[in-house]
Amino acid sequence: TFTVEEAVETIGFGRFHIMLFLIMGSTGVAEAMEIMLIAVVSPLIRCEWQLQDWQVALVTTMVFFGYMVFSIVLGLLADRYGRWKILLLSFLWAAYFSLLTSFAPSYIWFVFLRAMVGGGVSGHAQGREENKRIIAMCSCSKSFLSLGKVFWLAGSLLIIGLASVVNPTIGWRWLIRIASIPGILLILVFKFIPESARYNVSTGKAAAALATLQRIARMNGVAMPEGQLREPAKERRGRFKDLIHPKYLRTTLQIWIIW
Repeated sequence: TFTVEEAVETIGFGRFHIMLFLIMGSTGVAEAMEIMLIAVVSPLIRCEWQLQDWQVALVTTMVFFGYMVFSIVLGLLADRYGRWKILLLSFLWAAYFSLLTSFAPSYIWFVFLRAMVGGGVSGHAQGREENKRIIAMCSCSKSFLSLGKVFWLAGSLLIIGLASVVNPTIGWRWLIRIASIPGILLILVFKFIPESARYNVSTGKAAAALATLQRIARMNGVAMPEGQLREPAKERRGRFKDLIHPKYLRTTLQIWIIW
């Protein structure tokens, strides 16, 4: 028998992991563009709707408020229904509300719609972090993950560059529409992303997990380990109150403050 971790280590790092890294890294481009968008749009909506300082600041606050609330909700849903479904839902959600924002008739609608965009963007992490773990299981690829930061930086630079051209010419509404394009394009490549084998095997779907591992092995041009896929022993899942247990409280507070 073998576990998912043993299978991934045997399969090793190859073409599948490079494809996965590029696709999931591109989610960082889309996410950075949506988050940084407010910084380059705020001066224009301030003039258009005659906003005060606190009203401009509230837009950014509500984006991250939506991010905070929905990251919890989508995290729970991802544990129940799978990473792939929630990741796809989050991209559809973010792209839909981002496009709607470009038609916002008033400041109130703009704030609400951007909060919804923040909620959709928060779901990107559910799949991205899972796929980071898949890549990190391959001992030869750990240094590869450090390159992932480049995608966020690229997205930030791209939206700033676009704003310098689009805002003075066709306006901020078109900038929002253009910024939603990367997220829409990523939806089209989702069929190449499999559900997490770790998730499938942990929920008793050993056949689906095995199929995913076999697909990875074929793409990498290597053989699967011999034997049958073994399901891990059932363990109690973590709970929120574990975070404030005396054993972990100090670490929990430090991480919260850093973030």
